[in-house]
Amino acid sequence: MKKFLSTLGPGLLYAAAAIGVSHLVQSTKAGALFNYDLIWILILANILKYPFFEFGARYANATGKSLVDGYARIGKWAVILFSVLTIASMFIFQAAVTVVTVGLLANILNIDISISLLSILLLVISAIILLVGKYSLLDKVIKFVIVLLSVSTIVAVFAAFGIEKEIQSDSIMHFKWTRSADIFFMIAFVGWMPAPIDVSVWSSVWGIAKAKELKYTPSLKDTLLEFKVGYISTMVLAICFVLLGAQVLWGSGEVLSPKGTVFASQLIRLYTSSIGAWSYWIIALAAFTTMFSTTITVLDAYPRVLGPIYTNLLSKKDEPRYLRMLLIILLIIGTFIIIVFLAKSMAYMVNFATTLSFVTAPVLAWLNYRVVTDKHMPIDARPGMGLRILSWLGIVFFIVFTLIYFYMQLTT
Repeated sequence: MKKFLSTLGPGLLYAAAAIGVSHLVQSTKAGALFNYDLIWILILANILKYPFFEFGARYANATGKSLVDGYARIGKWAVILFSVLTIASMFIFQAAVTVVTVGLLANILNIDISISLLSILLLVISAIILLVGKYSLLDKVIKFVIVLLSVSTIVAVFAAFGIEKEIQSDSIMHFKWTRSADIFFMIAFVGWMPAPIDVSVWSSVWGIAKAKELKYTPSLKDTLLEFKVGYISTMVLAICFVLLGAQVLWGSGEVLSPKGTVFASQLIRLYTSSIGAWSYWIIALAAFTTMFSTTITVLDAYPRVLGPIYTNLLSKKDEPRYLRMLLIILLIIGTFIIIVFLAKSMAYMVNFATTLSFVTAPVLAWLNYRVVTDKHMPIDARPGMGLRILSWLGIVFFIVFTLIYFYMQLTT
């Protein structure tokens, strides 16, 4: 057990990246809009996406390389394709989680500072923490944050079932497959449920960083068990947020605001109305630290992933010392520009980012499957038949719904 606990890190970092906008925003909204209607979609998405996230941890453990290095073994075109998808999404992804984080911070501290200014301050502080503390500090902080959020969320859910609320009949709504707005929401919901598939690449680079910290490579069994702990945690907490939204907001007539600061107030009230006003600061701290951990985790991940992209595309043996710092600065600048122009509508930013993740899912899913079943992958570390079948079911699911999405875009 002691040895297993020492391996905890990459799976929890994955959980920290996943438990953010997809949970606090999208899952809560799913419950508020449609009651329990989308829980089965949530569970299905987690099951069908599981292999592709697991492949990141599996590949890093078996080869000591990141998934980007695996893409390079398939062909340089695969690295180019992944780099295009990464660059196309990274600024929007970072901006979406940052806006939600600063919305919470502004609401908790009751400060009237522009979202743009608060965002740049938060990003700079996050960058300093990453550059000074590096992986080990991030690893330690995340373990505390995940435990705090998990306990407070589960307590809030149980308390919410004791609430008696007044249902307004004209506010009751259920999910309909014939309503295009519902389909578009579901696609955005699944896009980041439990996380975008490119987070699997992040897991692989974190796995390598953890092995360097431990000075040994854990067994494949321990690595996969550690990952499953993080993965199952994200699914359970996602269900909890749907339940919270359903129990407290569904049928109440209250609409979740697209503005970050207003939404933050509504989110915290979800907890305090079920647990009690005394819990305000505990819940506020849990919500903020969760989103802050997501912000800092994303800021850590993209430069780590862009490093092997750089070495593989330019055929370099090692990354320059200054590269990671330069990439963090570049990510902050691009994120700030996005926030300046789109910060007024948190909902638009989140929906755009989540939808982009959904439509690129089939490509990334296939790349991950191709890498872990390639001949260079050690035979004893390749996925079994059950996992392969589940992978193909997932790929077909992503392709079908992506085609439905494009069809509806053209016909509505």
